[in-house]
Amino acid sequence: MSDQKRQKPPFGFRLLQGTLRAIPWSLHLAMIRFLARGAARFDRRRTHIARVNLDLAFGDTLPQEEKARIIRRTYENLMVVALDTILNQGASKEQILSKVDFENEAILEEAIRSGKPIIFVTAHYGNWELGTLAIAAKYRIPLSVVGRPLDWAWADEILRATREQFGVRMIPKNNAMKDMIGVMKRNEALGLVVDQNTASKQGELIEFFGYKARHTPAAAILARKFDAIVIPVYSHTEDYRHWTITFHEPLPPQKSDDSEADILDHIRLQAAVTEKVIRKKPDEWLWLHQRWKNQYEELYRAP
Repeated sequence: MSDQKRQKPPFGFRLLQGTLRAIPWSLHLAMIRFLARGAARFDRRRTHIARVNLDLAFGDTLPQEEKARIIRRTYENLMVVALDTILNQGASKEQILSKVDFENEAILEEAIRSGKPIIFVTAHYGNWELGTLAIAAKYRIPLSVVGRPLDWAWADEILRATREQFGVRMIPKNNAMKDMIGVMKRNEALGLVVDQNTASKQGELIEFFGYKARHTPAAAILARKFDAIVIPVYSHTEDYRHWTITFHEPLPPQKSDDSEADILDHIRLQAAVTEKVIRKKPDEWLWLHQRWKNQYEELYRAP
């Protein structure tokens, strides 16, 4: 749906957005930190999930105090992303781009010049919502992103209104392959978030932080079939106000007579670069989802 055809957001949302825009950042930050401390203390289910994930990823190499700090920062980062997503609806390209710097832009520019389809692989890391908007705003490339619709129709419509600015097109996650193939055939760009658990039939087993995890094969399958350029991209911040979006070196194409081995090798490369980014600055990853549930479901059960 184009920006012109989309109806205005509900009055309640516009009132909320206007109120939030009127509040100074210092008050936003104080409230976010207060709520994050409360969530880390009282949201026992998700805090338990985060603790399990951190124990799997780092074992005894991080002290418990540092793990507790990371969990608080995880809540902070999630709240900042939610706030920024609300504020970004209806923002101009200049406003979006004022929030970001790009690192290693030559990687994307070369991929665009090649005329090949591009696949961005990323994670729930940093400000993943802003990254999509900023890339679309600056580079003006046809960009489709796969995502799961929200359970509430009104909330999903509001989120789509934000995500589909600057020519971005959302593809519902269920039965998305046909649309993704269409993107590849048109030599356009596709964005995939590849850091979540999948069902056994939907993902391949790989090593992630030394433990078996299911990983979506979609990017690897499409890259092999359509000779797409796969670029890992992640954002990070030091102050929650300005973000650096980093393009990493394209993942080498895997194409031999053994298609299954090629796909698995490419998936491993995707997981490895995501793990490297998380290890460098772990407090910006969303530790609240059950990343290893497919293999270690019993660990996530409430104590």
